[in-house]
Amino acid sequence: MEPANEEKLALVSNLVTVFESSRTPETAPRDQAQPPAPGPWEKPHVGETPESGPRTVSRRCLSSLKNKLSSGAWRRPCQPGTCEGTVPQEPEEKRVVRELLETEQAYVARLHLLDQVFFQELLREAQGSKAFPEDVVRLIFSNISSIHQFHARFFLPELQRRLEDWTATPRIGDVIQKLAPFLKMYSEYVKNFGRAAELLATWTDKSPPFQEVIARIQSSEASGSLTLQHHMLEPVQRVPRYELLLKEYVQKLPAQAPDRADAQKALDMIFSAAQHSNAAIAEMERLQDLWEVYQRLGLDDDIVDPSNHLLREGPVLKISFRRSDPMERYLFLFNNMLLYCVPRVIQVGAQFQVRTRIDVAGMKVRELPDAEFPHCFLVSGKQRTLELQARSQEEMASWIQACQAAIDQIEKRNETFKAAVQGPEGDAQEQLQSEELGLRAPQWVRDKMVTMCMRCQEPFNALTRRRHHCRACGYVVCARCSDYKAELQYDGNRPSRVCLHCFTFLTGSVLPEDRDRRRGILEKGAPPGPGQSLMCSFLQLLGDKWGRSGPRGWCVIPRHDPLVLYVYGAPQDTRAHTSIPLLGYQVTPGPQGDPRAFQLQQSGQLYAFKAETEELKGRWVRAMEQAAGGCSPGVTDDGDLSD
Repeated sequence: MEPANEEKLALVSNLVTVFESSRTPETAPRDQAQPPAPGPWEKPHVGETPESGPRTVSRRCLSSLKNKLSSGAWRRPCQPGTCEGTVPQEPEEKRVVRELLETEQAYVARLHLLDQVFFQELLREAQGSKAFPEDVVRLIFSNISSIHQFHARFFLPELQRRLEDWTATPRIGDVIQKLAPFLKMYSEYVKNFGRAAELLATWTDKSPPFQEVIARIQSSEASGSLTLQHHMLEPVQRVPRYELLLKEYVQKLPAQAPDRADAQKALDMIFSAAQHSNAAIAEMERLQDLWEVYQRLGLDDDIVDPSNHLLREGPVLKISFRRSDPMERYLFLFNNMLLYCVPRVIQVGAQFQVRTRIDVAGMKVRELPDAEFPHCFLVSGKQRTLELQARSQEEMASWIQACQAAIDQIEKRNETFKAAVQGPEGDAQEQLQSEELGLRAPQWVRDKMVTMCMRCQEPFNALTRRRHHCRACGYVVCARCSDYKAELQYDGNRPSRVCLHCFTFLTGSVLPEDRDRRRGILEKGAPPGPGQSLMCSFLQLLGDKWGRSGPRGWCVIPRHDPLVLYVYGAPQDTRAHTSIPLLGYQVTPGPQGDPRAFQLQQSGQLYAFKAETEELKGRWVRAMEQAAGGCSPGVTDDGDLSD
């Protein structure tokens, strides 16, 4: 360095020393010597006058000035990499690793607070005072002890060792790969978090000792003036934080870095663990939303099912087959059922009343062209068929799409389910196939769509011929054509009003009792005795098909009516409970392989019997097979059968 520059440097250094000693001139004695005037390179502040006296210089400014003087920066700018004494900058990827380590240290401290302070203190209080159950404490903290031990004994030490030896081993991908699978233990904690929060709130209000322990720890310095709920939330957020930091680490790595492949694989594993936790969070939120829906519905236990998924809900209008104005209704579509609800007038507790539950399995949905009611669609299920009106074309399409998606999902899981056949768009009535009668609810024809009985074509009137609906086919019929009862499977096999056509098909012409115009068939005056019948004996009647006839019936095939089976309650009864035309029936073995049981089967109708002996069963089977084929049964070698 030149002599002139050395003299100037010495002068400035002396000046800085003087400035440091006079940094607070107001506290120095008044007779102390004032520092020399500033050099020509220092400019006075704006508004400053020579009479303003010495001004204060900060220590930061003085230190910066010393550094510049010692490095020669006051003479020329320092280019990167050319200045002597410059500290090399830390690589970006190492900075991310350092941040990961620092956040991990803070996180382990929080885990220690949760596990060794909150958890253990509450557990000791529960064991000592018995003011609250130990199980409640264990449920609140779930597997927090396992999480704490994993991070304190394995994860944090591995990160510390790797950062200390960064010069020799600049990588963390292999460490993350080795430990990432253990992060799936967070799923158990996350799933339990909602329940834990509820228990914490409940017992804080319920138990003063419980509340006192928590309040005492929360007020301590270790808690940092944060609540227990805040600390319990940190494990839920930790795995997504790992994903963000590791993603930044991969981005900062050079293209040819040796840790790039391992770091990318580790990121994928962390992403999988995060997805595992996110799925647990989503499942927890789904169950919470599902429970809120159940509370709005006030449902019974047979409908409340945690495996259900709510797909869609919203208001619709129900088109009535009698009223001209639609009625407000509300739908809840789940993955396995559609709930048709009515809003409650007084919403105390449940907000809706469930009118109908329609199973998605077997349900059909399609648009319903209707000039009077636009945006209509038809939902046809086994339990009921509904004509519904949406508020717009887009809303109608959305409902149809959601219902069809649920139907398709059910079909994929049930290989034996038949694909639903969409009717032609121009049909005003969703006609049921004959094999579906009684199995699914029909679409009822609206009253105003017809002026006469759809069976006998007699015109309707308000007094003597009123409108009725067949519960099997949905036709509008008169009282005479619908004065029949048949069991419908979609209605829980309860006897329902049906028309003559459906009655004949559903019952196989089995005639009901107490029908005056059929008295000549059911009432014989007296049951045929052994001399007047081709077959007669007691048979045990299996199943609930027989109603009031009881477990045993006196079964007779009379000589004068050899193709009909009559079932009486006893041999002396004058009225038969049931008559079964045997023509066209099939005789099959009985249920469960019973050698004395046999069945009559036709068109979905099934009657099961059981004879007292196998030999008696053989005679009945031969007689019924002959009658079913149109031949009169012959008299057996042993003569007529009687009890």
